[in-house]
Amino acid sequence: MRGTSTLRPQTAGILIAILAVAVLAVDQFTKLLALQNLPYQEAVPVWGDVLKLYLTRNSGAAFSLGENVTWVFTIVLAAAAVFVVVLAVRGIRARWWAIVLGLLLGGILGNLTDRLVRDPGFAVGHVVDFIYTPWMMPAIYNVADIFIVTMMISVALLILRGVRLDGSRLKDAEAATDTDEALPASDAD
Repeated sequence: MRGTSTLRPQTAGILIAILAVAVLAVDQFTKLLALQNLPYQEAVPVWGDVLKLYLTRNSGAAFSLGENVTWVFTIVLAAAAVFVVVLAVRGIRARWWAIVLGLLLGGILGNLTDRLVRDPGFAVGHVVDFIYTPWMMPAIYNVADIFIVTMMISVALLILRGVRLDGSRLKDAEAATDTDEALPASDAD
């Protein structure tokens, strides 16, 4: 991430949109394939105990938490999507932030789409999950979940590295402030 490159705000917005649409398309396509080709709630080994496919529908969040308040997750996903879009419109300039937020938005939209259009109905739809890695965790998830989790980790890493949304680095800004404070008043102007 050294030498973080910057983009014009319009270019960053386009990059975010393209990545979001790509992730959304891949997520929905893989869910369609799973629905058409996998038996419901039967494990299909792909690679021993490392990777299995297991089609299920999840009304809750991770680990099926909150199954009775599905509508809350719809609101949270919609708010998160709006937040990312607002960040994009306000002028993301850092290439890494544009990539991470585009991929994150795609994951959010993938699960939000399920909540809005799948059974049992609008805003309370169940998310299609089908990827099962028993060695890693007892959760069953989907492509959107993968992007949401990995991009949230990436957001944390960008913040820890001090990369700002405009492409500047926190350390660079602090160094400039320290230099300005060290200069006499006439030299700082």
